[in-house]
Amino acid sequence: MSPSARQVALEVIRRVSDEGAYSNRLLPAALGRSGLDQRDRSLATELAYGTLRHVPELDDAIGARAARPVARMTPGARAALRLGAYQILHTRIPAHAAVGETVGVVVPRERGFVNAILRRLAKEPPAPPGGVDDHAISLRTGMAPWAVGELRKLLPPEEVERASLASGERGPLTLRVNTCRTTVDRVVTAFREAGRTPETGRIHPECVLLRGGDPTSLPGWDEGWFAVQDQASAFVVETLAPEAGDRVLDACAAPGGKTTFLACRIGEGGGVIAGDLHPDRTALIRAGLERLGLRALILTHDAARPAVRGPFDRVLVDAPCSGIGSARRRPELLWRPRREELSRLARLQVEIAVASADLLRTGGRLVYSVCTFPRAETDAAADAIVRHRPGLVPIETPGPEGSEPAKRHRLWPHRHGTDGMFVAAFQKS
Repeated sequence: MSPSARQVALEVIRRVSDEGAYSNRLLPAALGRSGLDQRDRSLATELAYGTLRHVPELDDAIGARAARPVARMTPGARAALRLGAYQILHTRIPAHAAVGETVGVVVPRERGFVNAILRRLAKEPPAPPGGVDDHAISLRTGMAPWAVGELRKLLPPEEVERASLASGERGPLTLRVNTCRTTVDRVVTAFREAGRTPETGRIHPECVLLRGGDPTSLPGWDEGWFAVQDQASAFVVETLAPEAGDRVLDACAAPGGKTTFLACRIGEGGGVIAGDLHPDRTALIRAGLERLGLRALILTHDAARPAVRGPFDRVLVDAPCSGIGSARRRPELLWRPRREELSRLARLQVEIAVASADLLRTGGRLVYSVCTFPRAETDAAADAIVRHRPGLVPIETPGPEGSEPAKRHRLWPHRHGTDGMFVAAFQKS
């Protein structure tokens, strides 16, 4: 028997919350196995992503009506309560249906517990959270309070809540055209003929934006006309400014969007080496290159101890990070990262960048990027890179949308309509 939409959503919520899975990988796989029709697939998607976007608020409402802390509930009960609370507080589904249908997908031994709390919530829903402190903004936007506090250090007060909210809103389906195979105009025309309404990117002219959908069903997918890649990610490659014939290292390359862009830019006379720590992720790089008809040397290595020799003309360090800037596509990243993890991540980021810098030729360019915004992983990390390698000189590069050149750039969802991204460029003296 096929699972219901709520059963699919419940399993995704539980595994993302308690097993560290990523929703953007887990949900499509679960839907592919489900046998659900399009209507129920859409419902499962809305319930899973919607619940994950609002976890701080949902947990606050659940905790106020339960005798035990949310953190001490079983994973199954916690996931079901979040799913039910989301339907009650954020959808037009009648409260009685939200409670009944959710309780129906819970294991029998936990149904009474889940039913009682959801009925209390449906009978007395909380008032919309007020206030302007970090906790209040967290409840309204889904972002962890400590991360809201980080935004306050970087943005004007009037932008903090807008930035937090935009970070969790569902982003468009962004595709970067593979200009080694086709043109932007050809892709745009094909999409329009298929009944879609494409828009060209504000930040990167080779990107095309659509309102959702399955990229594999679009015209040109099998022909390798485009890759799924956010404009902020494409901006990183532009900042690296690879030239035809360059030898380029993409130190932390998976899933491979930047690698394929680099391979197209440098042409057959150059070479890209793309590395990643995990073999299953290097397989994603290989698959992307093959579909787009591009070439690169792929290796599994620890980027902090590179398994390659220089010199390289260009080095890209798109380092592992807290990932909050990509929460539009993985909403759990609004609240999953912990402040305590930042120091460890920053040490790793600097270690990788320093090791990669040693492979750069004199006069070559290194770009450090992370899809996040806390200062420990951005400005402080860039400062530490220069302290460890004084021969790396920060250089100005063009800003997004024609803004003034700068040594460091930040892209924001609420300002640029992209994922959040920090980018810093250096030249080896």
